[in-house]
Parts: sequence; structure tokens; C-alpha cells
Amino acid sequence: MINSNDIKKIAMYGSGTIGGGLAAFFALKGLDVNVCDVDIDVARRGIKQAVDAYVKYEIINEEDEIWDRISITTDPEEAFSGIYFVQENGPEKPEIKHQMISVLEKYLPEDAVISSSSTGMPCAVVSQGAVHPERIMVSHPFNPSYLIPLMEISKSDKTEKKYVDWVVEFFKAHGKIPVVVLKDKPGFIANRLSHALWREEVALVTEGVCTLEDADNAICFGPGLRWGIMGPALGYELGAGEMGLGEMLRRYAASSNAIFADLSDFSETPAEFPGIAEKQMPELKEALPEHVGHTIPEIAAFRDKMLVELLKMHGNL
Repeated sequence: MINSNDIKKIAMYGSGTIGGGLAAFFALKGLDVNVCDVDIDVARRGIKQAVDAYVKYEIINEEDEIWDRISITTDPEEAFSGIYFVQENGPEKPEIKHQMISVLEKYLPEDAVISSSSTGMPCAVVSQGAVHPERIMVSHPFNPSYLIPLMEISKSDKTEKKYVDWVVEFFKAHGKIPVVVLKDKPGFIANRLSHALWREEVALVTEGVCTLEDADNAICFGPGLRWGIMGPALGYELGAGEMGLGEMLRRYAASSNAIFADLSDFSETPAEFPGIAEKQMPELKEALPEHVGHTIPEIAAFRDKMLVELLKMHGNL
């Protein structure tokens, strides 16, 4: 199996927003990237979105720094022959992913790694019917994939550890931050944590405890600021001071348990919440400061700008 540090060229199968963003990201990190897509115009648009952001936020000086490392083709043989890492970015439909993996296995070396973009599809489903399921895993990127470094790696019972270790090493070497899902769980890690918080916001707004705007502000300008710096466990460790996290958990167990007992536990979105969200979202966006903006493109641009600055502070960009 080729050493991950010796990889100079990789491939994307399918582009769009996720695949195009990843192609630009790995090109930014100095790799040559073959992009295979049935629609070259779609592929170019997905990549261009990322390249334009890199230029806008002065991550690169000229867009050719990225484009010169990317080759786009509709020919899978040209894209995948001799390639040892491919990120498959097809739609989250098992039959389409199976078809794409079949194409990959036709042209890739037998010990090449196939990494599939998925927000929650189990790896066992993705790799079903594959000739070499041992080298297939799910690697879930977060949007915008050209900025956010997280990659959640999920495997099946047939995925061999050496391939997971290889991907972890490869991602780390090129600026991504991989986390490994040790047991199959719907939504993996980050989306489960996000949904736990989101469920409580939905409950608070539906119950009339607060508005969407106030709930968002409570997170954004409270614990969310800390979470952009470090995770909750380390944050609580700092907050615990000399007593340490373990002692803090014991000392304040009664207070925490009272909150745990009162948290929402619904398993379906309340029927009335979509209507509440539709009513309150325009008010939320209108209340944003002028430097953030009020339209989706303006808000997204502000998000990306803030991500860039935060990632620079983390040394990840």
C-alpha cells in the first residue's frame, strides 16, 4: 500500500458544491486533483465558488494557483487510472453510489482508498456489492468544504483498519481534521451533537420561552464563541479551574441533573414549528447588523469571512 505522504495526485468523482470545494481545498494544499463529472460546467462552478473565496479572502493571490492543479474530465479512465485516493461525491442514493463505486473499482489500483461523501448513509450501505469493501469508507465533509476542516470517518465491518489509519494520516497531512466514528450511528458525531442543540432551540421557541433571534444570539454570543475555539469538554475543564472537570461534575451534579431532566426529548419536529420559523426568520435576518447583511448571499459571505479569520487563528489555513 502506497504511503500517504507519497501521494501527489488524487481524484474527485462528482463535484458540485462539496466535491468542487474539496478539489479546490486539496489543490490549495499542493496536490494535483483530477475531477470526473458528467457535466464539466457543473464541475467548474463548484470549484470556482471555492477559488473565488480564496482570492477574495487573500488566501491565494491568483486563481491560477488552484486551477493549474485541477484537471476536469468526463472520462473515468483518464481520471482514476493510477490514483490511490478518490473522494466520491455522488447523490445520497445507494443505487447511484453503487454504480459510481463499480466504475471506480474498474479503474483504480486494488489497494486504492475510496472515500464517500455522505451526511449519514452507513458505510455498509455505501459499500454493498463492492469487490473490495475493505478499502471503502464514508468521509463526511462539512459545508463549506473548502474552508471547514472537519472530516468524519465512518467504516463498515468490512473496512480494514489499515485503510482507515491511512485516510486519517492523509487528511491530517493536508490540513483536514479527521474524527473516527467507532460505532455506526445515524448522523455520525457532529450532526448528532448539532441536532441535540437544535432540538432544544426548537423546543424553547415552540414553547414560547424565547424567539429564534434570542436563541441564536444566546448561542452565538455565549457558548458558541468558546466552541469556535475549543470543544465543550475542554471548555468546561478550563471553567472548572483548579478543581478539574471531574470534581466540577461531581460538585455541580444536582444543578446539571435538574437541567438534563428538563431538556426536550421529542423525537419529531413539533408540527407548529415550521410555521413559527417561517414567521420569525425574516425578523431574525432583518435584525442582523449591517456588517453581517440581511440576504442569504450577504450572510454567507460574512460566515466565510469569519471562518477564514478563525481558521487562521487555529493555524488551519
